[in-house]
Amino acid sequence: MMNSLVKVILGSIAFAIFWVLAVFPAVPFLPIGRTAGSLLGALLMVVFRILDPVDAYDAIDLEILALLFGTMVVSVYLERADMFQYLGKFLSWKSTGMKDLICRICVVSAVSSALFTNDTSCIVLTEFVLKIAREKNIAPRTLLLALASSANIGSSATPIGNPRNLVIVVESGLFSFGSFMTGMLPAMLVGLVLNALILLVMFWKVLSTLKEDEEDVNSHRLLPATMFHVPSNLNGNGNAGHADTLGLESRAFSDEHEATHLVVHEMSECDGVANTSTNWRKILWKTCVYLVMVGMLVSLLMGLNMSRTATGAALALIVLGFEDARPSLEKVSYSLLIFFCGMFITVEGFERTGIPSSLWDYTKRHVQVTSAKGVAVLALVILVLSNSVSNVPTVLLLGARLADSKASMSLDDLKKAWLILAWVSTVSGNLSLLGSAANLIVCEQARGSPHLAYNLSFWRHLKFGVPSTIVVIAVGLTLIS
Repeated sequence: MMNSLVKVILGSIAFAIFWVLAVFPAVPFLPIGRTAGSLLGALLMVVFRILDPVDAYDAIDLEILALLFGTMVVSVYLERADMFQYLGKFLSWKSTGMKDLICRICVVSAVSSALFTNDTSCIVLTEFVLKIAREKNIAPRTLLLALASSANIGSSATPIGNPRNLVIVVESGLFSFGSFMTGMLPAMLVGLVLNALILLVMFWKVLSTLKEDEEDVNSHRLLPATMFHVPSNLNGNGNAGHADTLGLESRAFSDEHEATHLVVHEMSECDGVANTSTNWRKILWKTCVYLVMVGMLVSLLMGLNMSRTATGAALALIVLGFEDARPSLEKVSYSLLIFFCGMFITVEGFERTGIPSSLWDYTKRHVQVTSAKGVAVLALVILVLSNSVSNVPTVLLLGARLADSKASMSLDDLKKAWLILAWVSTVSGNLSLLGSAANLIVCEQARGSPHLAYNLSFWRHLKFGVPSTIVVIAVGLTLIS
């Protein structure tokens, strides 16, 4: 039921402010950014008495925040262990051409996004992609589109691939890590292939006419330092009287040089031993980081609590680092965690207005996952909301509706509905540049890159995003069980 008219209006205003700042974080009249906009929306929900402070605190899902924090810390330590550097090198290793490079970017971006979140993958891999584009002397548009779109598609495969999946797994209570991945993996794999094919077809002529330049590798030969000494009292007049003095000075210099050479040789041996020891410690530490990552993934596949597993893996990496963890913890995106806190409160306040329930009551008779028409209507609703309200609030709003439908739906149909929500809300981020944070990350990174500054405009993205999103979503819906 709709709440009182005053609360409906005030709650809608608070949510509208949150939405505008979330989608357009630098609006001229209030350029405070997404995180501050989220907190402002949450504050207005309390000030307008839509929520009391206790309800506002209760709206924050600590389990999701813990899972986000844990996965971000693990990603930071994997980056320190050169995981993403190895992935970046794989992109150009023995590449046979631009089409091969596009396919590699799609695969690497999707796999890394499924394991380390799409935002993290885009932050790290964008620089590698731009560096390759500079070395090949090509416009990076196709490479950037491959990176961003594949990151969104790949992140749909696992609960830790993006925040939307985290919300769905936690809020539904129906999925383990393995069961969610089993339901989403076929659609992700086929969608990834289709997305790559659409990229190749749309840009085939451009990719075919590009000259495949050899990678510019600068080889530097390291030469040992040469010690040379010029006697200070060397006279240039050539008098024979100075010959004995010069000979004595030369012998003295020779003795001094041999002694110095001996000391340098001993020091270099000590440095070599120290460097070897340091290298072994680094290799051992990297091995431990990768083992912790594998252990975390195995634990998640075994069905252990995801937030506890992720935070446990993060703490294990901090302890294994055996040093001050502050530099690593400072790389965690606390602004994202704060944004989620404000968003949880704002969406809960909007729920209290009764508007989402009224809209759902109007459309739910058309949304039946047992028929193709019902699935299409549900997908269309998710697609429109994800590109207007933004995808995470869409998941929170529609997720609450699905949770209320437990009594009227079978367990299989309910799981299918949650998976459709996960699939469409994730892939719909490819529709436009504003549809996903991963798209914006790639765009902003490319615009200010020291390697090759490039502006991926809204329209350039839209020309590829619309056909790719529609095809990938449609085919993926047929594979979700």
